[in-house]
Amino acid sequence: YNDGIPTGSRAALKGYEWLAESIVDPAKIAKVRQLIPIARDLDCTLAQLALAWCIKNPHVSTVITGATRPEQVTENMKAQDVAPRLTAEVLSRIDAAVGAAG
Repeated sequence: YNDGIPTGSRAALKGYEWLAESIVDPAKIAKVRQLIPIARDLDCTLAQLALAWCIKNPHVSTVITGATRPEQVTENMKAQDVAPRLTAEVLSRIDAAVGAAG
């Protein structure tokens, strides 16, 4: 959603205006954009980076993905290959970009 709400996405559906409003928050988008260089350095998508972070997070026991199209499932599963590359340094960069939790 960095470039707006894509046609055909859930947030573009009638009745989901509330979702679109919560997603298209300039402050949230600015934080997500700070993750782009990290994803680029890891040669992955932002979605894969987010899922890899969930996989690597010791406080997360189950990672639930969402997909509308089969190719999204394939892309999401590549996060398994990204997770081992999330070193302490990379995790610190992520925390610096979006703010450390806790």
